[in-house]
Order: sequence, then structure tokens, then C-alpha cells
Amino acid sequence: MTVLQPVKIGTLSVKFPVALGPMAGVTDAAYREIAASCGCGMFTTEMVSAKALHYHNKNTELLLQRGETEYPVGVQLFGSDPDIIAEEALKLEERFEFIDFNMGCPVPKVVKNGEGSALLHEPELVEKIFSRLVRTVLKPVTVKIRKGFGAGEECAPEIARILEACGVSAVAVHARTREQYYTGHADWDTIRRVKEAVSIPVIGNGDVTDGRSAKEMLERTGCDGVMVARAAEGNPWVFREIRHYLETGETLPRPSLSEIKEMILHHAALLADLKGEHLAVLEMRKHAAWYLKGIAGAAALRREISSVTTREELSALLDRLQEGC
Repeated sequence: MTVLQPVKIGTLSVKFPVALGPMAGVTDAAYREIAASCGCGMFTTEMVSAKALHYHNKNTELLLQRGETEYPVGVQLFGSDPDIIAEEALKLEERFEFIDFNMGCPVPKVVKNGEGSALLHEPELVEKIFSRLVRTVLKPVTVKIRKGFGAGEECAPEIARILEACGVSAVAVHARTREQYYTGHADWDTIRRVKEAVSIPVIGNGDVTDGRSAKEMLERTGCDGVMVARAAEGNPWVFREIRHYLETGETLPRPSLSEIKEMILHHAALLADLKGEHLAVLEMRKHAAWYLKGIAGAAALRREISSVTTREELSALLDRLQEGC
């Protein structure tokens, strides 16, 4: 029997709160459609700069595209100016089911601007941003945070309490510090402490790689949902596996080689529709390498894929693998 129940996030009802974590250059509208087809239940766009939106940066519109099958989808903003964040969220809320905000990004150029995980050190600014944002938009506001900034630090429960007091509807907790980036083990006890600190839904993030680990996180922390990020790179089937495991306790077999090949080509087609042929093929180099990771005999092929220039070349290489390389 499943340990995961539908969750209410403000006025939004999420039937299956297993979310795809936003990853720059990975979780665009094309990949989110694929994740939706594999059973993912909640989505956000790639991280979008509120300041870039404010100054009409031409690259932001592509980040705001969404597919026909993904639902519910939130736009994930980042920034540090309360007025600009609220202003841009107001412009976008009709296009999305909720407004998400990133306070977890560890990238140096973001942190140096006082954005992303840098805000974990600024509780007063956090209060200003979210009291303003929640007053401005009608859609639910959610926030992604980290355990803390540095080694031995845990500010997540404190920050979560501030967010709840401001009217934020849910919080996702990546249970690593900013200094850890994506290394080491996620501290699930932090997620549990955040859950104990607030009454709004808490989504756990970090080291969820399959159905078994998703169930373990839910049971150990009491969180209301889980978020999968890097484990979904080249593996959209992880959402199908999690759903099946939570419902039955059984582990599904891995997808067949033919299913993987079909998915790679489908992914390439969706990317071509979204971004054009040239950019789609360039981006599929990394995606295809992820899809083929761990497949016997694929190592040499992965190196060749790093230089393909057309979808036809990609398909021909995959045919070779099917024939035994």
C-alpha cells in the first residue's frame, strides 16, 4: 500500500506529489513532457532570472515554454529584489499553476549576486521577498531551499518557518548544504525537522533514486512528497518505477534496449520542435550519453555520440548498438 497521498498546495491539488527537480539545460519543456509520460506528478520550469525577465532578456521566453501533457507546472524564479520578483511573477501567473522560487542554487555566479542559496543567510530579506510575493499573486507560492549554506549549518527549519509565516504554500528541501553542492549524502533528518517545524507541505529532495529510496524518505521524514533530479537524467522511467513501487512494493524491470533507443529518438524529436534541429542535436549528445549509461557495449558509442551533428547520425549509431555494436 502506498505511503504517498495526494497533497494540497494552497488551492492546488497534486494527485501524485513526486516532482521532477529543475535542472538548467536538462528539464526543459521537452524533457518534462517525457517525464509526464512516465508518471511524474509535478513540475517546474528551469530556473528563470526575475531580473532577466524584467529587462526583457530574449533568452527567457524559451525557458517559459511548457508542454501539453505536463501538469501541474510552476515557473521557478530566482532573484533578490522583492519588487522585481513580485512584478514578474504577477505577469506570469496566468501561464502556470503555481509560482516557485529557488533559494537552493549553489552556482557561484548566482550566489555572488546574493541570489539562490545566498538568501539562506538573509532571513530579513527572505521575509520581505515572500510577504511581498504572496500578497501580489493569487496562485500558490512554493520555495526550494537547502539544509544550510556551510558545513555543520542547518537553517532550513528556521527559513521554512519564515516562509510559512509569509503565506508560502509548500517548501521543497534539498537536504545538502550549499558547500556540498551535489556531493556526499543528503541529510534526511533535516527534512524531518523541517516537517516538524511547519504545517505546510514539505517535499523532500536528495538521494531519491528509485522506488525503494522514495519510500524510505517518506517513512523516515514524514514529508508529503519527493523530488527527483539527477537520478532522472537519462532515466525518465524512474517516475514509473517510483509510482509502481509505492503502490505494490514491487520493483519494475529496467527498460529494454529498444525502449531506451525509442525514447532517445523521441526526446530528440521533441527538442527539435522546441529549439530547432541544430541545437536539439547538440543537447542530445549529453542526454543520449545519460540514457546509455550502464548499458553493456555502449561506452565506445557514447564517445561517438559526442560528435553527432544530425538526428540521422544519432539514429544510425543507435542502430549499431542494437545490432551489438
